[in-house]
Amino acid sequence: MATGAPRTGIIGGGIVGVALARRLADDGVEVTVFEKEARLSQHQTGHNSGVVHAGLYYAPGSLKATLCAAGRVQIREFCQEKGLPYREIGKLVVAVDESELGALAEIERRSIANGVPDLVRIDDVERLREIEPHVAGVAAVHSPHTAVVDYASITEAMAQDVRALGGSIRLGHEVTAMQQENGRVRVITPVSDDLFDRVIVCAGLQSDVVAKLIGADASPKILPFRGEYWELAPERTDLVNGMIYPVPDPRFPFLGVHFTRGVYDNVHVGPNAVPALAREGYNWLQWSVKDTWESLRWPGAWPLAKQHWRMGVDEISGSLIKPLWFQKARRFVPELKMGDLTHKSAAGVRAQAWGRGGELLDDFAVDQVGPVTLIRNAPSPAATSSMAIADHIVAHFLTPARA
Repeated sequence: MATGAPRTGIIGGGIVGVALARRLADDGVEVTVFEKEARLSQHQTGHNSGVVHAGLYYAPGSLKATLCAAGRVQIREFCQEKGLPYREIGKLVVAVDESELGALAEIERRSIANGVPDLVRIDDVERLREIEPHVAGVAAVHSPHTAVVDYASITEAMAQDVRALGGSIRLGHEVTAMQQENGRVRVITPVSDDLFDRVIVCAGLQSDVVAKLIGADASPKILPFRGEYWELAPERTDLVNGMIYPVPDPRFPFLGVHFTRGVYDNVHVGPNAVPALAREGYNWLQWSVKDTWESLRWPGAWPLAKQHWRMGVDEISGSLIKPLWFQKARRFVPELKMGDLTHKSAAGVRAQAWGRGGELLDDFAVDQVGPVTLIRNAPSPAATSSMAIADHIVAHFLTPARA
């Protein structure tokens, strides 16, 4: 480690936390990662579709747009360096009928502004069928370089680099307290007590809980949304070549049910977006009275419910009633049969930040409390952007004198 380099603690062992640790360790910083689980990538990183986003949806100039573009290149180069799978299978965003053409044009506009490579607008149904022979629609935009990876394997490879550079990764270390002491930060777990020059919180679903330990504002709060997936029967995966996505509703930060061929060739259909009954509630049987009560008593709960209750009813109904889910999916692939959806695969829970007024935060959000940097909102495309997020944190939140 470089002489005089600040001791840095990172709370959270998902891909963002480990990418930050790798970035800092490569700069000669003494870094320690605290992860409460027995393995890395146990939550959002290990429970997603593995898509490396190209930047189609995000508001031009936003952090999401900027960091997604940079992060996509970094993830691709890292996979090439480490020999990890990286498959550019392409994404087709489909307007099913003419009512969606205006929203599709907005996706095209954003994609061009964000520099999505080799994006193509398609208004010829025959051309659509050349890319996805079983798709239904009147127009689409095609992103040929949208890729899929295994983010858990990428995180493990990054962790190996951290250890090789002298960093420490402590599994089974849940941070229960933080205290500022003379410009430094004491990080306490049930089995350790350490003093750091600075701390970076990348706690995902627990980010607001950890932020409270250092006295940060309670807002934004994390509202956990579960995304569930159905798997296509192996003999029917030929219905999808790459990815088939809907034109998203701009009122919501969710994309809607879509088809994605994974890096290991399974095809899943989803996700939906239903309120989880626990921060780490991966099915309807996992619930927490504490988590649910805290969400219900949050000032933004009722404004959010009033504005989006119809969407909530629709999403919950689709979660509980398979034919409703099937009908959503079949709009894009009419040859799909109910029996082709064989089982629900592992769900994910998205850490969606929301404010006191009920607003759902769209862009990445970072706070600073003394020597503690808090990543308060980092939903998709955070995995794609992870290395770029690390660069951004170092450049904008860690002062040159201490970086």
